[in-house]
Amino acid sequence: MDAPVITAAPLQLLSVVIPARDEEGCIASTVSHLHIELDLHGIPHEIVVVDDGSSDSTWSILTELQGRINQLKPVQNKGLHGFGRAITCGLDAMTGDAVVIMMADESDDCRDVVRYWQELNKGYDCVFGSRFMKGGGVIDYPPIKLFLNRLANAFIRLLFGHGLNDTTNAFKGYRATTISAIRPILSPHFNITVELPLKAIVRGHSYTTIPITWRNRRTGQAKLKIKEMGSRYLFICLYVWLEKYFSRGDYYKSADK
Repeated sequence: MDAPVITAAPLQLLSVVIPARDEEGCIASTVSHLHIELDLHGIPHEIVVVDDGSSDSTWSILTELQGRINQLKPVQNKGLHGFGRAITCGLDAMTGDAVVIMMADESDDCRDVVRYWQELNKGYDCVFGSRFMKGGGVIDYPPIKLFLNRLANAFIRLLFGHGLNDTTNAFKGYRATTISAIRPILSPHFNITVELPLKAIVRGHSYTTIPITWRNRRTGQAKLKIKEMGSRYLFICLYVWLEKYFSRGDYYKSADK
């Protein structure tokens, strides 16, 4: 999309929402590296880490780390657990006027968070990262997961005709006003990664796409279970597709809404 005309005041605070479950091996380095990078670029920020029912020492690490990093805001999801529910919990707790959602395992590059902030400040409602466009890349991506990822993204691209080739990627940035406009959030699990961007696009929010890099986790266990997610992804895709073609623009962003 072309660059939008900026009509709002510059963004004041970036919230980074990180869902975490049993991430004792990496959560401290994820938060520390992110804070250093954002501080280095003078970006006002808060880091909202949502402990989604961890059975290890993730929560105690976060509470200890909070004593050294004032911008860290640990939150416990005390309701039903799930990746999507944890993200929604973090979105409820954030106070920034922009948000980046990223993973706890350092698979996402904190330098890309800076670029998201810069693009959002150009006036975009959303910034989507792509690992598969020119300039992007993946490191140590399991071949089977990579194949299924490309297949799923090709299906979504065909269904919506939006041109994005990495819709399923969780690592994205939004203005807080956009998050408010796409509520209520339905997805309790990893299907939230497609619900948020597809709703934003279908409802007329501006966006741009930038290349990002992704590295497979070096500690802990991956939480995404592909065999459990097919029907959930399909449900959300069809739900938003029905909105696109049958809601008669009831949820579409416009100046008079």
